[in-house]
Amino acid sequence: MSFRRYTLLLLLALIASFTPSVWAAGAHLDLTNSAVGFAAIAIFILAYTLVMLEEKLHLRKSKPVLVGAGLIWILIGSFYVSENIPHVTEEAFRHNLLEFAELMLFLLVAMTYINALEERRVFDALRAWMIRKGFNYKNLFWITGFLSFFISPIADNLTTALLMCAVVMKVAEGDKPFINISCINIVIAANAGGAFSPFGDITTLMVWQAGMVTFGEFLVLFIPSLANFLVPAAIMSFYVENKQPTAAYEEVELKRGALRILSLFLFTVATAVACHSFLHLPPVLGMMMGLGYLQFFGYFLRVTLPGSLARKKALAEQQGDKERLARLGSVVPFDVFSKVSRAEWDTLLFFYGIVMCVGGLGFLGYLSFISEVLYGGWSTTAANVFLGVISAVIDNIPVMFAVLTMQPEMSHGQWLLITLTAGVGGSLLSIGSAAGVALMGQARGYYTFFGHLKWTPVIALGYAVSIVLHLWLNADLF
Repeated sequence: MSFRRYTLLLLLALIASFTPSVWAAGAHLDLTNSAVGFAAIAIFILAYTLVMLEEKLHLRKSKPVLVGAGLIWILIGSFYVSENIPHVTEEAFRHNLLEFAELMLFLLVAMTYINALEERRVFDALRAWMIRKGFNYKNLFWITGFLSFFISPIADNLTTALLMCAVVMKVAEGDKPFINISCINIVIAANAGGAFSPFGDITTLMVWQAGMVTFGEFLVLFIPSLANFLVPAAIMSFYVENKQPTAAYEEVELKRGALRILSLFLFTVATAVACHSFLHLPPVLGMMMGLGYLQFFGYFLRVTLPGSLARKKALAEQQGDKERLARLGSVVPFDVFSKVSRAEWDTLLFFYGIVMCVGGLGFLGYLSFISEVLYGGWSTTAANVFLGVISAVIDNIPVMFAVLTMQPEMSHGQWLLITLTAGVGGSLLSIGSAAGVALMGQARGYYTFFGHLKWTPVIALGYAVSIVLHLWLNADLF
């Protein structure tokens, strides 16, 4: 995580200096002009400064926001205790904690399935297939782009971008210009694909779980999202050389149960959608039930492993395949909890810190002020487009959580617009999305901030086209 959140710090600092009393309803006090409010802003700025310096300090981003969230709520709690109304802060904190818990458990199950698919070598097999087909650079540019666009709605934009980047790095080893432009294309496509599905990005998941948009309604963003990917991709493709890569052939064998785990993941997604759409229950219920599916299947894999190994070893001995025998000798039982432990816990804990920090600042009254300035002083469309651009500098998670906390009066079309802009706006800069930041690390020296920046005008054209298409195609929702 880098300088993409710096603007939020400056904005909140500015708010702290000029905020008037926005509201004071009963026991819920407006503390924006109080010492408690200023101290909370200072803590938030300090925490985010440490987050921005993560790479230099080698300090994981979750640590400062976890402490910051605790300090902010301790300040709030202390003030309300002094006013003899402690129950107000307790209820507010529990409300924020419940929102985080639902999202965290949902993401944890999704991450567990992705880790299980990776361990069963599903993604390795996909990469090997693309290498084996011998696609040229232009083919590879378009194939990785389209795969990123269509896989990210299910596997999330970060995982998809890392997978496709691994393909490009393997096939075009050492070719810096092609790797750079392909990584840009992958980031754009993954972010665009994630914008029309609740499973594609944390921000879309937040909007879906908050009940602002139903599962089926996300699909109206398909064409705007596709345009967001295709417009810059079509222009960039003219700068891709039409030559053949010299990648080594790679043979990958799927581990037992790989395709069945993929089917269980899709069934888990269907369960979560059904719970939310038909029973009006939180989607996390369906996802946690899906974790149970995986645990039962893991039990089946463990129980049947000895018999399966015996059959495979007998076949390998019959064929005289010593390499296969060696591989079979190193097989370990499938363990669901090892996949859970491999979830990106730093990201989940960072997410907790962000939710609680922003929730605390909202409780103090700052988000009401932002809502009044943006959605009261500007047109709703302009505000949502602006927040999308800001998400290229600030992480889109606090942006979206702030909007959901503010709950501005918006039409369905506008909720879909902020979902679209927050999702694809991060593509404008390499530091504007988790996918971009991850690829700068994975393709270090090949995919760079300035390499991405020179294509920003083209990406901005795609951003503008996607907004215009949404306003036109979905005009009846406004």
